[in-house]
Amino acid sequence: MQLVRRPLAPKETDHELIWLLISLGGLMTAAAWFALHLPWPRCAFQTLTGHPCVTCGATRSAIAFFHGQFPIAWKWNPLVFVGYCALSIFDAYAFTVLILRAGRIRVALSSTEKNRARAFFVVLLAVNWIYRWGNPPL
Repeated sequence: MQLVRRPLAPKETDHELIWLLISLGGLMTAAAWFALHLPWPRCAFQTLTGHPCVTCGATRSAIAFFHGQFPIAWKWNPLVFVGYCALSIFDAYAFTVLILRAGRIRVALSSTEKNRARAFFVVLLAVNWIYRWGNPPL
């Protein structure tokens, strides 16, 4: 794995801007959803099977996360909680490099490293799903 810090090349996709706008758009959509008192989203997988899906608890985890109740957010869904933490760090990074027009961090992975990362993520999903099946809602 190689980390490279460099300026954004001409006509290169600005991932920091795109993903910051997507995450902030999602946050604003969720805030509007709850401000308008719309019904809670229902999990189709759980409705059909009676078992939680790999992301069940993500909404409640997000609510606890944004209220600073990190242990509760973790308990609802550990993998989603880690994702929220990573997204928060990425958003802070993206905002900083956009404001300062600083160099961007890029990661170069070999094909073997990419395959290992994919396998690791699949294992994380499986472990998280097993956790969700074994831990009913709070």
